[in-house]
Amino acid sequence: MYAVKHLSFLTCLLPDRRVQFSSFIIIFLFLQIDMDTIEVSNLNRQFLFRQSHVGQSKAQVARHAVLKFRPDISITPYHANVKDPDFNVDFFKQFKVVLNGLDNLDARRHVNRLCLAAGVPLVESGTTGFLGQVTVHVKGRTECYECQPKPAPKTYPVCTITSTPSKFVHCIVWAKDLLFAKLFGDKNQENDLNVHSKDGSSSSEQAEDVFERRKGENSEEYGNRIYDHVFGYNTELALSNEETWRNRNKPRPIYVKDIFSSELASQNGNLDKSSNGDPPPLSAMASLGLKNPQDLWSLEENSKVFLEALMLFFSKREKEIGNLSFDKDDQLAVEFVTAAANIRASSFGIPLHSLFEAKGIAGNIVHAVATTNAIIAGLIVIEAIKVLQHDIKNYRMTYCLEHPSRKMLIMPVEPFEPNKSCYVCSETPLDLEINTHRSKLRDVVDKIVKAKLGMNLPLIMHGSALLYEVGDDLEEDEVANYAANLEKVLSELPTPVTGGTILTVEDLQQELKCSINIKHREEFDEEKEPDGMILSGWIPPLAAEKNGKTAVDNEVSTSSASEAVPLLTEDDDDLRIIPTITGKKRKLSDVSSERKNKRKAEEPNSKNDVVMLDDDKF
Repeated sequence: MYAVKHLSFLTCLLPDRRVQFSSFIIIFLFLQIDMDTIEVSNLNRQFLFRQSHVGQSKAQVARHAVLKFRPDISITPYHANVKDPDFNVDFFKQFKVVLNGLDNLDARRHVNRLCLAAGVPLVESGTTGFLGQVTVHVKGRTECYECQPKPAPKTYPVCTITSTPSKFVHCIVWAKDLLFAKLFGDKNQENDLNVHSKDGSSSSEQAEDVFERRKGENSEEYGNRIYDHVFGYNTELALSNEETWRNRNKPRPIYVKDIFSSELASQNGNLDKSSNGDPPPLSAMASLGLKNPQDLWSLEENSKVFLEALMLFFSKREKEIGNLSFDKDDQLAVEFVTAAANIRASSFGIPLHSLFEAKGIAGNIVHAVATTNAIIAGLIVIEAIKVLQHDIKNYRMTYCLEHPSRKMLIMPVEPFEPNKSCYVCSETPLDLEINTHRSKLRDVVDKIVKAKLGMNLPLIMHGSALLYEVGDDLEEDEVANYAANLEKVLSELPTPVTGGTILTVEDLQQELKCSINIKHREEFDEEKEPDGMILSGWIPPLAAEKNGKTAVDNEVSTSSASEAVPLLTEDDDDLRIIPTITGKKRKLSDVSSERKNKRKAEEPNSKNDVVMLDDDKF
């Protein structure tokens, strides 16, 4: 994470006599379930770490490394999730500036809101390959992190993913978001996989869910049955629609018996112990003797990895099943997804990929460039010093250019004023078109409040009536009441929500509040409006152009850039770069100049044909 890497630059570059190190906050932003420990892949770009540190906490190792050459400073490492309740607004108020280097959009938005609530300046940063940027966000002075649209991962039509994949990325999405989620994730989540077997599909009543493990069924039998269903029967089912394949190459159904004999299949997962008697690692590759992640596995090898990984999940990680989500740093999960995607790719005539390549696609990874990271780290220090010296007129948002123009590798631009339409920093009301007679409160909470507005602990009110709330301090009857409300149609809530209703939505952790105007609408286009609701007034992620693409939220994601700077985009074969700014924004100097010109226009004998660009008064 960048907070760790930046630490070395801060201690090296800070001028000791002008700015004291104690003036800075270094927040170690460790996110998700892995809590960010050091991996081998970090060593080529995070210079405080060595081979001996692999597996240890980044925050703690960075602290020890820096103290060796700056023992006079005080550093407190946090090996924790920045979204934990401990890191609340009061925590942020202790500091004069926050330096951000997170790896996902949700956490960045969360920190932005806490900084706004605490009134603490935020220096935001990120890199994507050769591209990178540093932006400064000061409440009331500049735009906040959410004032402009941010790049989002490209999405694909469900019909393409489930029925007619034509690229390997389609197979990865199918394996990661559908198959992995169905086998190991929340069983109550809806899924677009066909779950009924050939025998069960003909019964009119409750057909058996093929993904449910049968009583007395061992891991090997279950794995073979799942393999035959998703790669054999489901492919045959797709072939039954002849119109679909009129102008496409037909896929080939693949069954376990087609790959290896039942005797070989039964031997697939029998490597119970390593040669020295120690338990085997939780890796299908290791169990099968596959060592190089850059090797291209055959169909037989992919099939063995698939079955072995599934068996290891159910035999060694059974307690986690039902709560798992794909994590690019979970070796067994990456192996399973790679194998499943390759088997599906083989069925549909798509070139296979190595585990190394598949992991990059599944994790939306653009591999880091050490020199870009170093440049961005230095720029962060420069802006942090300006913030501490209250040198507002010299704040800059600076962008690294992949293709330098006029021999400029980096391009600084003045910060822009806050977006008056931003619901986060300007409290502009939002509009929600929804069918209040069909949609449930759960739809609003999951698809709007959490997914689009990024609230973690939402509270929803209609006037003085509290419709929904979450928190550890609720009584049992309150929890039950709010849970019951989630399943009610909006118009049938205790305080009905209909057209013209104004909902107040608040996140107490982020100290963020906004209003949503409800507009009743009867019909929605299922293809163009699959959620059955439209939210207006928020800043959505950048959408892909036709035959174009959006940037992705990578290992260290990018922020919005200036109008002249494109963002690096997802590595897909027929996609191209799109600009990040869709509307005209005003620099702070423009705002200051407009104010001065207005005053001069009111003075007698003033000349209006000369504009002075002077920031001294702002």
